[in-house]
Amino acid sequence: MAAENLAQVLIEGFDPSKVRATEVDENWKKVFGAYQNQTILQAPIIGIEKQLGKQCAVVSVGSIRGYIPMELTGVETIRQLRSMTGQPVLFKVLNYDRDAGIFTASRKAAVEQAASITLKRIEPGDIIVAVVSHVNQTQVRADIGGIEVKIPIEDISYGWIDDLTEKVKPGDHLRVKVMEIDKENTRVKVSSKEAEGNPWPLCAGRYLKGNEYVGTVSGVREYGVFINLEPGVDSLSRHLKFQDVKKGDRVLVRVLETDVKKQQIRSRITRVL
Repeated sequence: MAAENLAQVLIEGFDPSKVRATEVDENWKKVFGAYQNQTILQAPIIGIEKQLGKQCAVVSVGSIRGYIPMELTGVETIRQLRSMTGQPVLFKVLNYDRDAGIFTASRKAAVEQAASITLKRIEPGDIIVAVVSHVNQTQVRADIGGIEVKIPIEDISYGWIDDLTEKVKPGDHLRVKVMEIDKENTRVKVSSKEAEGNPWPLCAGRYLKGNEYVGTVSGVREYGVFINLEPGVDSLSRHLKFQDVKKGDRVLVRVLETDVKKQQIRSRITRVL
């Protein structure tokens, strides 16, 4: 019997204030509140089930299961839906069945509402948080409040990045700077690099021509070897004639040229440590 129903039973000495609400009661309050106030909830997708002939994403609020029909998830293929399993998603409760212990919801409606709120609150130049949803070798896709942003590798950070999947993971929270906003098409351009702060030109004074410095190989390409000297600062060296180096090797390099305008350092590997 639910705690709220106990008050309807004649119990000698009964004090409603001394009855603790169960976890199920508290979770139903969340669901009821979200339904009545049209607010947004968030929970991970824990499965995919077929209900009434439709594929549905399954979420849970405690032990209460919620079903989001695929057309209300905002994705078009089952493959896309599978890629979202285990990840938290926003949703709005559309209806509920207390007796069955379930509710139905829409991620699409929640994302649209969140996006409209986000567009009202952000301006170019703002520093905000983007939560990473997908990563490949050259691009990050992230959410900034109902709006998906795509961040190319060159806008992630200063310095050389060999493979984005080694630097950024799904679920990471990135500080990004809002660069452009297209409210009509619900598009926002952001840069993680611009939120970091540029190490140039101050770093130029730390790497002078003719001097030698220890660094770590951050990437190897046909045209040369990238050596990381400090966060956001990499030099480019020619390959050694008689020895190969690999990513992660520590080396000593001699600075051949520092170009502040191009934000580049040319160097030569003098020793593999």
